Amino acid sequence: MKPAILMTAAASLAVAAPAAASAPAPAFASRPPIEGLWMNPHGTVAVRTGDCRGRLCGWVVWASPQAIQDARDGGVDHLVGTELLEDYSTDGADRWSGSVYVPDMGRRFSSTITLPAPGELRIRGCLIGGLFCKSQTWQRIEKVPNA
Repeated sequence: MKPAILMTAAASLAVAAPAAASAPAPAFASRPPIEGLWMNPHGTVAVRTGDCRGRLCGWVVWASPQAIQDARDGGVDHLVGTELLEDYSTDGADRWSGSVYVPDMGRRFSSTITLPAPGELRIRGCLIGGLFCKSQTWQRIEKVPNA
């Protein structure tokens, strides 16, 4: 390779490397990791979070009989497999915005997710422009219950 071509290639790499490093990370990439299994505070629903179309989503992978009945009362016949967390994108250090589906109410609400401590995921859902909000802190689990 001629020195001029080598210099051009090196210069191209020098320009491309910072651009690649500054490219936005996927919504689910963060420290601490947000992907994985999470249990609600009542121990009745487990959700697996992960990437969906470059955003963060979460699906029910296990539910207690009571949670299944509550969801049926809200109009959801098959709770396991339901997408509870939808279309979250990162909007700051360890903070995501998207929407949360509440099966027993049959409604979706605007929501934020934060990671307040290792192994904890806080989901906050709001209605009416953020006037009425409710939060839950979910715990990371290693495996699906009864699996």
